[in-house]
Amino acid sequence: MIMTKLTNFKSRRWMLAAATCVGLGVLALPAQSQDWPQWGHNESKNMYAPDTGLPGKFDPGQFKRGTEDIDMSTTKNVKWVAKLGSQAYGNVVVSQGKVLIGTNNESPRDPSVQGDHSMLYCFDEKTGDFLWQLAVPKLASGKVNDWENLGLLSSPRVEGNRVYLVTSRCEVMCLDLNGLIDGNQGMQDEAQYMGGPGNPPVKVNPKDADIIWVYDMINELGVFPHNASNSSPLIIGDLVYVCTSNGMDWTHVNIPSPLSPSFIALNKNTGELAGEDDAGISKRIFHGQWSSPSAGIVNGKPLVFFGGGDGFLYAFDAKPEHDKDEDANFLKTVFKVDINPPEYKMKNGEPIKYPDPEGPNEINATPVFYKNRVYVASGQDPEHGEGHGRLICVDATKTGDITKTGIIWEYRGIHRSISTVSIDPKTGLLFVGDFSGFIHCLDAETGKLYWTHDMKAHMWGSTLVADGKVYAGDEDGDLVVLTATKDKKVLSEENLGAPIHSTPIVANGVLYVGTASHLYAVYDSARASLTADQPPTVEIKK
Repeated sequence: MIMTKLTNFKSRRWMLAAATCVGLGVLALPAQSQDWPQWGHNESKNMYAPDTGLPGKFDPGQFKRGTEDIDMSTTKNVKWVAKLGSQAYGNVVVSQGKVLIGTNNESPRDPSVQGDHSMLYCFDEKTGDFLWQLAVPKLASGKVNDWENLGLLSSPRVEGNRVYLVTSRCEVMCLDLNGLIDGNQGMQDEAQYMGGPGNPPVKVNPKDADIIWVYDMINELGVFPHNASNSSPLIIGDLVYVCTSNGMDWTHVNIPSPLSPSFIALNKNTGELAGEDDAGISKRIFHGQWSSPSAGIVNGKPLVFFGGGDGFLYAFDAKPEHDKDEDANFLKTVFKVDINPPEYKMKNGEPIKYPDPEGPNEINATPVFYKNRVYVASGQDPEHGEGHGRLICVDATKTGDITKTGIIWEYRGIHRSISTVSIDPKTGLLFVGDFSGFIHCLDAETGKLYWTHDMKAHMWGSTLVADGKVYAGDEDGDLVVLTATKDKKVLSEENLGAPIHSTPIVANGVLYVGTASHLYAVYDSARASLTADQPPTVEIKK
């Protein structure tokens, strides 16, 4: 991936400079710390972090009597805790000293913004202090498009001093990373935006978001989001890619906008439409669409991977092409794979109707690109309950409809899943959760199963692999830590007091775990006290 290559180049350059300065000898270099600026860390979306020295256990602490505040004196290996709303599904990103996460407005930070809003909170990475917020008013159409109290679902993408996200109003939005504290840039009407159409404007202050531009996918593309808009943006060059969240209406039979795109690219600087998918996905949507895109370099060309609401995994050329007949720009399909085998579609000569537990699924997880392969599991909206799923490993170098020729291996031991896989490059082990609450450990090369672990509660988030450990949370609020090995070993399990619907992430040696109501910054306090304020050192062994 582009970001991985850049990081590796910088690492090699730094080590070369260090070696040049000290001459011959053995270098003992500290582990490189990294931000986590987007869902999935980098464009491959592999839920893996290279950080080391992470704790295998921590104590989330106790509440102060009569409050929702954590008594920090009762915690262990917790750097800070920030209060969120009452529902938080959005995943954390960390970049340039700032921590961003989506939530709802059940614990208002600003008395001028009351009632049901989707919120983006920005905190200080070191202290957890609240810096600024974006308040997104709900759509007037109600839960069919924008479910009440659900909060912001999109994980932002930070690049430079810009933040890109998809709002619960089905908008793609660009923000200033610093908020309004350094002045108002771009759009000048944040007060009216946060107040909502037809409502009085709210009073803005330096702790509000600075909106640069907004692209309204409902007004511009005619899409009809089903219940929620969710996509986490992907950036390649000057383009930002998102799923439009187009879906069915309240009847669960009719697709109001079958000709609207399911996947688009915008100019990241202006917010103008740069291209849309050529696959006609919207005509075949089962229910809704909530997958996020990933990307990789295949045969020297950048491809974008997307899990469709029609049950197909797609690869699109990252560069839009102009169609003279349509007078429009399209993202051309490079390959597609039907994730549903014939047995999931027909039984005893009769079609199996969606959302039957034995029937076909869409793709809600994010495809992961790893060593010229794409890994993704099938599943459905959690409200449909449990059922069978399928995890596939696809050859990303093939083209066309590769349903019969491009699947390297499959694993049908998984249940319905909305979780993204994590692959440890050191061991080649793949970890993935399913909605039934099982974590599966497989060989990424062959698909061989090594073990499963029963969380005994539904899993909405994904697994994270870092420091030889697997981190995962569940609906009961339990966070489990296992060894990332062929032999299963549970290191710890802690209950955080509220459901964990998001995925743990790691940035700069700190583990972030978001529950429905709180965000925990977890670290190895003993290790941190030894290395605090010490610059990187180079040890010469003669």
